[in-house]
Amino acid sequence: MNSKAQPSAATAQPRILKIAVPIPLFGAFDYLVPESLRQHSFIPGCRVEVPFGRRTAIGVILEQTDHSDLALSKLKPIRALIDTEPMLDARILDLLRWAAAYYLHPIGEVVQAALPGLLRQGKTDAAMVIKVWTARDGVSTSDLESLNRAAKQKHILQILLNNPDGLDEAYLNENHPNWRPAMKALLEKALVTCAEQASLPAARPVLSQAPLLNEEQQQAIAAIGHDLDQHHIHLLHGITGSGKTEVYLALSQQVIASGKQVLVLVPEISLTPQLTERFEQRMGCPIAVLHSGLNDQQRFSAWHAAAIGHARLVIGTRSAIFTPLPDLGLIIIDEEHDGSYKQQEGFRYNARDLALVRSQKENIPVVLGSATPSLESLHNVNRQRFQIHPLKQRARSQSVTRIQLLDMCSQPIQEGMSAALLVKIDEHLQQGNQVILFLNRRGFSPLLMCHDCGWMTRCKRCDANMTYHKHKHQLHCHHCGAETRSPTKCGDCGSEQLLAIGTGTERIENFLTERFPDVHINRIDRDTTRRKGALEDKLQQAHAGGASILVGTQMLAKGHDFPNVTLVGVLDTDQALYSADFRAAEHLAQLIIQVSGRAGRADKPGEVLIQTHHPDHPLLQTLLHKGYEKFAEAALFERQQAGFPPHRHLVILRCGAIRKELGIQFMTEARELANRYNANGVDVFGPWPAPMEKRAGRFRTQTMLQSSDRKALHQLLRQWLPQLQQLKSAKQVRWSIDVDPYDTF
Repeated sequence: MNSKAQPSAATAQPRILKIAVPIPLFGAFDYLVPESLRQHSFIPGCRVEVPFGRRTAIGVILEQTDHSDLALSKLKPIRALIDTEPMLDARILDLLRWAAAYYLHPIGEVVQAALPGLLRQGKTDAAMVIKVWTARDGVSTSDLESLNRAAKQKHILQILLNNPDGLDEAYLNENHPNWRPAMKALLEKALVTCAEQASLPAARPVLSQAPLLNEEQQQAIAAIGHDLDQHHIHLLHGITGSGKTEVYLALSQQVIASGKQVLVLVPEISLTPQLTERFEQRMGCPIAVLHSGLNDQQRFSAWHAAAIGHARLVIGTRSAIFTPLPDLGLIIIDEEHDGSYKQQEGFRYNARDLALVRSQKENIPVVLGSATPSLESLHNVNRQRFQIHPLKQRARSQSVTRIQLLDMCSQPIQEGMSAALLVKIDEHLQQGNQVILFLNRRGFSPLLMCHDCGWMTRCKRCDANMTYHKHKHQLHCHHCGAETRSPTKCGDCGSEQLLAIGTGTERIENFLTERFPDVHINRIDRDTTRRKGALEDKLQQAHAGGASILVGTQMLAKGHDFPNVTLVGVLDTDQALYSADFRAAEHLAQLIIQVSGRAGRADKPGEVLIQTHHPDHPLLQTLLHKGYEKFAEAALFERQQAGFPPHRHLVILRCGAIRKELGIQFMTEARELANRYNANGVDVFGPWPAPMEKRAGRFRTQTMLQSSDRKALHQLLRQWLPQLQQLKSAKQVRWSIDVDPYDTF
């Protein structure tokens, strides 16, 4: 303390900040406000720079207090106040606190998940501007002609003249490689100008009007629109092609016209371009898009536009649920059943479920849309917690898609495809239509095997085979990411007789290229869409009819509208019919219905062929003859009998250890602790090995907790968690708690 002046009693009162620091430790951390910063206001949601150990961290203020459980002498002062206005408002902080408590995850990491990368790095608004280049006023065709000997410069200048509002770095980088030398030369010639400005999305003119809606759509819009000023949960259960997006658009227009904002969540990046285009053509307002495919600057710009209320509609994937929206009036969850809403690593939240919590806290409605609603949502409809709005007819006068099972038993098969399916493909191609072939297995084949001794290409770090990718001459483990050159000889006996066993999308593509040499074939999976913009290019080709056969994984099954597709072939359903995961039947049913919905979406009749060796399986028969609703009814009954969600609540304690016995020791001690604190009849099962016991070099063990009383389960968890942290065995393993797990793997 300085000796220049003695502070008053009021000034001497310590000011203590509780800070969320992004580290994997539970609880907030107390810091002092130094004398040099006492004149500032410290508002929850503002960022601060704090010392943590030997490093500096960027934390977020949760609250200001005059009390700490630690001695003041042990508290460190913050180093700097970064923001004078909060980056996260009070409503978002409240949601984040709730999420941290419910999912039992450190608050510092939860808060960090809500911030764009640039804000996590401590950047300020002032530093987050973009450079925009424009053609200088008065530039004419004669200036262009003067650049005839500098083709690159002339090309760039012409582009700027065609875009009078200017172009930013992100656009130029993506569309015009190596543009900087030409732009520098144009600047030196005073033909262009460069300015820094905040990047905010602009309102676009309305390019299309709503089509004539059918009675079901109108009824859904009227019923949901009646409750736009209060919290209600609506389930829009519409078959594929029933026009759910038109309902989203109509409701969004009502909300935005009333001065509110709309948040639309989609499960996959691949769905954002198509949905964004639909909204842009109809809304006439600034739209922000948030997903992991954006760079840091693009993501911050979109986030900032939403947070200041400039963007009236936000379309995003999972993490967009944490975006501050000062005027939020409606949340829409498209494909609400999709597992991509559940974060599977680190902070294991479910964005769909958090949307329900956020809508309740902000007293606004939420709309869940799906052709195959999750069993949880249908269970809530049965309990009258959700209001259901069925859309049972296709929006356009379309023929009913015919679904047929192809019995593969004793049939000749070529590369996983039956003769009957190949005949049908040829028929549809001859009629000028498109075909989708769905196989949820990428690569050329699931493994290589020695024909002489049976040796197989196993992953050294996982209990799994390494997938053979023929085009790259590589083996990939799709579980841990390991890659290696594919062998030319057996690893045991040295034989060169290596067989590619099984079929993946690459193998199907190769076979079809030989079978239909004059047909354009497009493969859409994670391997062919790694390059930025590749997925959009392939989807655009498909929409334009540039590819007659589309081969892909579940990336093709979700929400895409291909008007010329009349045949869908599902190549392998059997791998999911007998899975150990309790959600496997639900996932398979949803996938079959979703991929089947890609056929016959225009005025041409659609046909779906499902290959299986088990055509009499109850799941397939129920789907085929009674539909998804009857399947869901039966599946809910089975879940009730087995004691699985949604009838009972589930938590899984997972751990990974470099030695199996370390994981077993930790899990045994963890179970003993759970039983000690279990006063409310929570069922504790395990420990047992995970279905894939070894993954990425670690042996994985699980313990499962089940209860029909959510409060009792969380009461046990709150007592259990601090004790788990104190176990010596916990320091020898990597462990995590998964509340409401999406799967048991």
